[in-house]
Amino acid sequence: MTATQGDLASLSRYIFRAPRWYASVTFALLVAAVAGVGAFDAGFVLEDAWQGVFFIGVPTVVASLLTTPVDRRLGGQLTYNRSSLLALTCEGIIVAIMAGAGAVAVLSQRLGQQFVFDALIVGLASVFALRLLVVMAVSGRSVLVAAVPASLQTGAAAVLFFIYSGTMKYLHVGGGPIVEVFFNRVEEAPRALNVIELQDFALLALMCFIYGFAVWAFVKFIDRPWKRSLGVSVLDFLRGFIGHIAEGTTELEDFFEDIGEEAVVPVTVLAFRRPGDGSEKARFVLPMIHPGPMGEIGGGNLPQRVAESAEGVAFPPHATAGHDFNLVTEREVETLVETANEAFADIEYHDTATPAVRVQEGDAKIVGQAFGDDALLVATYSPEFADDVEYAVGLSAAAEARSAGVEDVMLVDAHNCNNGLEGPDLGHVYPGSERSFDMMQAAGEAGDRLAESEQAPIRMGVAWDETEWEPLDGIGPLGVRVTILEIGDHRTIYVLVDGNNMEPGLRDRIVAALTAPDSGAAADEAEVMTTDTHVVNQVEASNQVGEAIDGDELLDVVQRLVAEAADDVEPVEAGMASERAEVTVFGNDRTETLASHANAVMSMGAALAATVIMAAMAVSLLIFFLASS
Repeated sequence: MTATQGDLASLSRYIFRAPRWYASVTFALLVAAVAGVGAFDAGFVLEDAWQGVFFIGVPTVVASLLTTPVDRRLGGQLTYNRSSLLALTCEGIIVAIMAGAGAVAVLSQRLGQQFVFDALIVGLASVFALRLLVVMAVSGRSVLVAAVPASLQTGAAAVLFFIYSGTMKYLHVGGGPIVEVFFNRVEEAPRALNVIELQDFALLALMCFIYGFAVWAFVKFIDRPWKRSLGVSVLDFLRGFIGHIAEGTTELEDFFEDIGEEAVVPVTVLAFRRPGDGSEKARFVLPMIHPGPMGEIGGGNLPQRVAESAEGVAFPPHATAGHDFNLVTEREVETLVETANEAFADIEYHDTATPAVRVQEGDAKIVGQAFGDDALLVATYSPEFADDVEYAVGLSAAAEARSAGVEDVMLVDAHNCNNGLEGPDLGHVYPGSERSFDMMQAAGEAGDRLAESEQAPIRMGVAWDETEWEPLDGIGPLGVRVTILEIGDHRTIYVLVDGNNMEPGLRDRIVAALTAPDSGAAADEAEVMTTDTHVVNQVEASNQVGEAIDGDELLDVVQRLVAEAADDVEPVEAGMASERAEVTVFGNDRTETLASHANAVMSMGAALAATVIMAAMAVSLLIFFLASS
């Protein structure tokens, strides 16, 4: 993850789950009652509260209940939860504007009730503009179509003011007593509405047109770079992002599918089976895909899906791939699982392996073991900070190991030491960097040493615990998994934590505890890996292992599992095979382009929105000045 991508991911802290629609409506009515007590003067508190509920709360309820069916009838997809929250927000805007205008009117000697109602006109027009923007973003409709559901709250308020202000008297409309009863109820209205005249409704319509045009111009302006470089609309991204975070929808996948590119990725499987009955004991599965972008969107939950496909205990570590190799939809995961099963079916097993070797070149450290003619390599930069290793770097490093004498290579990015979203590049390992050459040289040297090492029979033990931790704690559904490999009198321990990277120093503490001469583990070599699952990043952009949970507690879990795995040690056979899968991923530089565009919208969009609002307000003041002169 680059710094730009980190800035985009950090925006998730501003998103929250939309409350249930009935909770929003109930709170809206409560706010309306309180506002009524302050706005009206009927002589009784309960009467004032009722008038507030009627004139302020009823338009909110109408918008809450009718926006969704009207929007969906026009091809949109607003839910009741979203439309109710939007209506409540708009009610809050109206109450705030009315309260501010009332305070100004009280303090001023020249401004009266008409000023307050003029402010209400601006508030209703502002509400229409906000609703128009949200409906366009969430439902993806044109400005004219979106204007229909967007106008419900403003329109409902205007109808009530028309009926109860006596505006009917300005219109020479027949109809007899029925019209008088239903459309001219001035006697039952608060005295504050007596200032309303027919021209005020014309002003409201004009204000809505001006504010609606401002929204359209704002969207068109910020949309141009998105359509030019990505061929999609910024509203498509906002709709999917909000839908996924607020209600767990998969709309974001539709957006990613539009910008995705086809890619061919290796899928490598290292399997262990019992020699007696041939039953599977454990399986390492490594698709060269990044398990992102977040939550269960795309490949965010790839490790769990891979683990569920194995008969034995599955270990799905992180591959050398960055966010450009995120899957665009969850459907693509099935392709990878099927490819892994094809590779598993082609495995030729061996009953010997080499002891683990550790090689260091610069900041890069690699622990490797050969199983027959194939090799498992686990790379880390700890205690230095590092995040994702680019796809091309991983392919090159694996090629270096193969050129040294091993056939197939499973190259794992341990992904076990980083400082979150701090720093300029977040530890990204890209082609041409010194770190990339360190990894390639270390992989080549590891391949040389493994090719020359003597092999001995394999004994293996495994253990795992889902743990009581949850994604908000930085731990995914796979929990913690441990495997012990004994080759002769040499013991290697691999620990896999279902999380997204680790706090600095935590990996080193675990490795030191497992390799200490006086420890119960008595390991000659040990390495800690994370799956890089992104289910832990649905709300928190940085939620590394050790951020939310205590490191000592994790170490206790690991040591307990190591003891259980030691009791499970038995002879096994091992084999490795690889296949290639064709999937759709984000594509080269698409993630960076998307992140930079989104960050630009967030940083410049606020200033542009403020400019548009000020311009619209200036036009409003000019119109009010001309209307009153």
